[in-house]
Amino acid sequence: MKLTSRTSRSALGAVTVSLSLALFATACGGDTGADKAGTSTKPVTLTYWGWSLGAQQVADEFNKTHKDIQVKYSAITGGPDGYAKITNAIKAGNAPDVVGIEYPQLPEFASQGMLEDISDEVGDTVESKFSQSIQDRVTLGGKTWAVPYDATPNLLYYRKDIFEKAGVEVPTTWDEYEAAAKKIKKADSDVRIGAWANDDPALLPALAWQAGAQWYGIEGDSWKVGIDDAASKKVADFWQGLSDDDLVAKRGFTSPEFTKAKEDGTVASYIGASWSAAGQMTTFPKQSGKWGVAPLPNWGTAATGMYGGTSYAVPKGTEHVEAAAEFAAWAATTPEAVKARLSKLDAPSSGLPANEELRAVAAGLFDDQGYFGGDDVYAIASAAADTIVPDWTWGPVQTATNTAITDASSKGTVADGLKAGQTAAEKAIEDRGLNLAK
Repeated sequence: MKLTSRTSRSALGAVTVSLSLALFATACGGDTGADKAGTSTKPVTLTYWGWSLGAQQVADEFNKTHKDIQVKYSAITGGPDGYAKITNAIKAGNAPDVVGIEYPQLPEFASQGMLEDISDEVGDTVESKFSQSIQDRVTLGGKTWAVPYDATPNLLYYRKDIFEKAGVEVPTTWDEYEAAAKKIKKADSDVRIGAWANDDPALLPALAWQAGAQWYGIEGDSWKVGIDDAASKKVADFWQGLSDDDLVAKRGFTSPEFTKAKEDGTVASYIGASWSAAGQMTTFPKQSGKWGVAPLPNWGTAATGMYGGTSYAVPKGTEHVEAAAEFAAWAATTPEAVKARLSKLDAPSSGLPANEELRAVAAGLFDDQGYFGGDDVYAIASAAADTIVPDWTWGPVQTATNTAITDASSKGTVADGLKAGQTAAEKAIEDRGLNLAK
């Protein structure tokens, strides 16, 4: 989807005021960067914290071609520990200049005043280089808080040999997926079509997003929480039913048991994103030719949510806002950055750039050597990116929400997790001093 220069800001105009009041009330401090106004000409050294494969190579390539800006990369742990490190550094006044932040966590950082507004530096770039569904991940309250790096539409990875043996076609809808699950179990009582363990806080919202859920929204100057909405309940009931009927293996996607199930062929498919392809190849090299890739089954219309995804953001307090934003934009929008990130790794990488112009570059650097039986991971993922459901909003309290959902659903049902997430999100919003729509 192509955009004209001011499309997204015009579309957001109606909600900008309320968003600015409700979402970013604490994020409107004065400019702190000495070079934000363009007054500094002295060469600067930026510190960049992240965890993505190839990040060091991106910094090295940037340094070769930029004499006035140099980037020093430091690897940190991803996930909660990494975010805690970033948060503590910002609060202590010694934040890095650029950080990697995943899309679900970005509003949380912005709403707490921990990020620089980089609209002036990269707002036009984000508008012109990314589709609306990707812009919406980083353009919040009418302001640009980061530059998106990758797009992560959900995909279905499946064992072609197991599907063929069971006489099952690749499902295109969730009804077909359930029917296929029954046939696969009937063909071999030890095999299940997939797995579900009620413990993946990233997958549940991605599937709810696909179904048309709206976990967060704005009413006037207040946040509205809809984690326990009808679309989410439909997803919860579907997967709970598959689990109760023993049609999916009760194994978490990050567990050793799930890895073993893929290795021994007792799980015939799983939900991932484009980045899953490289991990699959690296972990199970002997299964080359047995796996395929397809769009995620849907509820009747081609659609998907996103499973993760990372952006480049500029923490509050840096003295080099303009230089940091320049590096962020370069890292996310230039062929040189993609080539550096993907071509010099010890293992393959299959991340899908959010910038459509760079996908051919990334695809050209990825050789699956026939691993997926002729299925083109990048072509399938890129087409899926065009079906990302618009208007999804991540909320300002996703960490608390994820914890509540995981705890409750692991002890009970998926629906229990949604209820707990709803309660936790509402409480966390009020505890943070933000307005909550009743």
